[in-house]
Amino acid sequence: MPTASFDYFVVFAEMRTGSNFLETNLNAFDGLACHGEAFNPHFIGYPNSTEILGVTRAMREADPARLIEAVKADPGKLGGFRYFHDHDPRVLDLMLEDPRCAKIILTRNPLDSYVSWKIARQTGQWKLTNVKRRKEAKAQFDAAEFAVHVGALQDFQVTLLNRLQALGQTAFYVAYEDLQSLEVMNGLARWLGGSQQLEALDESLKRQNPAPVLAKVANPDEMQAALAGMDRFNLTRTPNFEPRRGPAVPGYVAGVATPLLYLPLKGGPEAGVVQWMAALDHVAPEGLIQGMNQKQLRQWKRGNKGFRSFTVLRHPAVRAHAVFCRRILNAGEGSYRQIRNTLRRQFKLPIPEEGPGAGYSRAQHREAFAGFLEFVQASLAGQTSVRLDAEWATQSQALAGFAELGSPDLLIRENEMGEDLPALARKLGRMEPGAVPEAGPDEPIALADIYDADLEALIASVYQRDYLAFGFGAWRQE
Repeated sequence: MPTASFDYFVVFAEMRTGSNFLETNLNAFDGLACHGEAFNPHFIGYPNSTEILGVTRAMREADPARLIEAVKADPGKLGGFRYFHDHDPRVLDLMLEDPRCAKIILTRNPLDSYVSWKIARQTGQWKLTNVKRRKEAKAQFDAAEFAVHVGALQDFQVTLLNRLQALGQTAFYVAYEDLQSLEVMNGLARWLGGSQQLEALDESLKRQNPAPVLAKVANPDEMQAALAGMDRFNLTRTPNFEPRRGPAVPGYVAGVATPLLYLPLKGGPEAGVVQWMAALDHVAPEGLIQGMNQKQLRQWKRGNKGFRSFTVLRHPAVRAHAVFCRRILNAGEGSYRQIRNTLRRQFKLPIPEEGPGAGYSRAQHREAFAGFLEFVQASLAGQTSVRLDAEWATQSQALAGFAELGSPDLLIRENEMGEDLPALARKLGRMEPGAVPEAGPDEPIALADIYDADLEALIASVYQRDYLAFGFGAWRQE
């Protein structure tokens, strides 16, 4: 049922914003068909689905536009799907630049969605159709995690707003609270070009956690204290969110006594640097200032005149191998489990399902690491639906993000930080700084055991931008 205005629609939403309920009611209209999370990199449509309108997951990965064309071509239906900020980035421009794609933007107060997400993760209950089966739990509020959550939502919502403004388009905004309004749902259907009007909303899905947010967390006092230090936004009006692009302020680490500010590059020697900073101030690593937002960062800077900021560059070969071992090869704690499984299935990465065992050889390790590098190269080129994670993104791009709030004073190379960091500390009055801990070899097989000229050439090709930006040479020669 393509209309005079639209050929298909997309619901821009996030987890725990009510998107399942919205989809259910859209599908109650004759002529409308919402096909779930069509571009979720870990499944197609729904966790147990194998295809949408004849397009399989493998076909979608090879040509994502093919799925959009299938949705548009569904006879008698105006089709669409839900799209979250971490779904396949290759189709975002296709949708935004197409005026015949109807954009529906569903928003919810980020605190509510965060608490709901924490509870769902704890209970394993993501949908509720029978109130008698509701599982109860309380969320443990984590200030740093919440700051990352809000930052990701704001970045995406501002991107949508700015792109649509530049393209001269508009979207149909729906707040979480609007989902219970029959008038709004009928209005949305009219906006999409339909003539049918519902007499009642679908009641099969129930709200899972109707209590006030303070009653749903195990540490409400800690949550209130953390929120009191944040800038005040009208969080339900997403288009007014202040842009937060790139700096990743919650990851910054500041001294409590020494006026030092560390801007970590993900995938680098973060643990060793933080341990050294903590020893400098005679506190535990947790005693350093972390999890700041932009307001708190500005306050710290004002209160520490003459502060120095720095980051530590890691050789791309060392960084890529450390991330591969910790996040992908490892199947236990710290693993990117979903991405790991997707790389094994979709990209045929030759890594053991349960992690490396006693029979895991150097040859296997080299083959698997090379396969990971090929995936990273595709990820950096925007050719895969799996998110471009900060741990394997280029360090030069991360530095560009830091620049929005102030570039670090010093770029220190990891192989020189044993001299450069103590020298920096002495300039700030710490005349007897301790040694900087060195990172141990990666497990189960060290980079030195598989490194050769061919592997170095592959790494240099993947991270050409960093090699050019920072003048990196072959790892064994540095």
